[in-house]
Amino acid sequence: MVAIEPSLESFAGLLRRLRAEAGLTQEELAEAAGVGGRTVSDLERGVALTARKETARLLADALSLQGAARASFEAAARGRRPVPAPPAATRTLPRDIASFTGRETELRQLTGAVTAAGSPGGVVSIHAIGGMAGIGKTALAVHAAHRLASRFPGGQVFLPLHGHTPGHPPVVPEDALASLLLTTGVPAVQIPPGLEARMALWRDRLAGKQLLLVLDDAASSEQVRPLLPGGDGSLVLVTSRRHLSALEDATAVSLDTLPPGEAAMLLVRLSGRAGLSPDDPAVAEIIELCGLLPLAIGMVARQLHHHPAWTVAGRAAELATARDRLELMATENLSVAAAFNLSYEDLTEDQQRLFRRLGLHPGADIDAYAAAALDGTGLLAVRRGLEALYEHYLIAEPTHGRYRLHDLIRAHARALAYTLEPDGTGARPPPGCWITTSTAPPAPTHSSPTGPAPAVSTRTAQHRRRFPPWPALSRRWPGPAPSAPACSLAWITPPGPASMPGLSLSRRGSRGCCGATAPGPTPSSGTRLRSTPHGTSATGSARPTPSTT
Repeated sequence: MVAIEPSLESFAGLLRRLRAEAGLTQEELAEAAGVGGRTVSDLERGVALTARKETARLLADALSLQGAARASFEAAARGRRPVPAPPAATRTLPRDIASFTGRETELRQLTGAVTAAGSPGGVVSIHAIGGMAGIGKTALAVHAAHRLASRFPGGQVFLPLHGHTPGHPPVVPEDALASLLLTTGVPAVQIPPGLEARMALWRDRLAGKQLLLVLDDAASSEQVRPLLPGGDGSLVLVTSRRHLSALEDATAVSLDTLPPGEAAMLLVRLSGRAGLSPDDPAVAEIIELCGLLPLAIGMVARQLHHHPAWTVAGRAAELATARDRLELMATENLSVAAAFNLSYEDLTEDQQRLFRRLGLHPGADIDAYAAAALDGTGLLAVRRGLEALYEHYLIAEPTHGRYRLHDLIRAHARALAYTLEPDGTGARPPPGCWITTSTAPPAPTHSSPTGPAPAVSTRTAQHRRRFPPWPALSRRWPGPAPSAPACSLAWITPPGPASMPGLSLSRRGSRGCCGATAPGPTPSSGTRLRSTPHGTSATGSARPTPSTT
């Protein structure tokens, strides 16, 4: 009788287990494989120690075995020694980044979570680190994991879920669990088929262990939920470009752009320029043009590092006067625009259109009424669209009901609008209210066929960045009209610092100006909001509203 090592499994036992997990009787397996029932019985009882190559292939087909599990099964069926369990590799964190800068508040929050995770009777501590593309989610998770590694003797495991990886679909939970089980030392042939069976085995393997698990680039809560450990004492860090609002018991850690001081320090560290100070005016100009976004700052800094002939001031000037600033933020096969586009591709067609047209809005922020006018859709539909964009971290909501795009995301949305809607296409506006915008002359490029472009002053460059050229649009205004003359200006003026310079309210065919000091008819369905590179005004062609007093 052939002795089998305790850590290994005979082919007879392997076949019995796989058949039971598939929910088949010996007769059903034999029928599905097209072999005799006696053959299956002899193999499971050990009467026949090996199977012919064709028989092994038919049984593997009937059991729906694939990949490494199929190879191990067929090898065992042919009498070869089963592959022993691979050694567990439970320390798989990527290397930490030496230039990691800032995020002390978030790091303190994650460090404090360790106490809750390790307390007796505690539950698994889950932290969902979210933010827009390029904000530094993975860098923070990895840096925090290295800081906390010594507190988790059960291992520190990093698993990419490829929610936004070019050319790679998001990992399905079944495959993610197979990867996790292999990491903990489970042989491929012993990984059961089916999500529920793999979840049960994963949680069984973690029983009594304190594990730090980093799930990077999650596509959704549904992708993450089956991968969570079942016992206490573990910490799970999830990074995602989406608000994982459906992930139970998860603490949200939403990352904003870096403060100016930390952004300047990051640029100085990565550029490696001797004598460069974070207080240099050119450094301040670059980080502003990068929108304080770590990904953009890192790309520009590495450009400076690899181009010693470039000056910091010269690169700042090039970014300030560029027609498409995002084109200059690229290194090798990486670019800020490509990172943004991966989030854009997650949207539905209607959401993509809304995103593009929000890039054409001249104000600092926008509400649902103005967004509906830009998009040519109803209020309820546009509110759903805004919520979807918010969920994908493509817009922020600094105050209730008002939404804002990051400067670089706005530039990307505008570039998409130019490419996909070059003529400002949209629903034909019916009679009534309109938001109209005029076409501003395009900014000059760096050079022209007749020679280099003239020098551009800093003031002019700042003006162009704030009011870039954009195509003409006309949309019906879906919002309510103001109820009193004194409310007219407030009706079209967002509260606080978001108000645009040059805002005025006027009407045609009546005396005076609509406002608190010159009462007159309120804007009605004929009111026009007109945005120009110098400000916004409202004019109307409708007849005055009769006074109710």
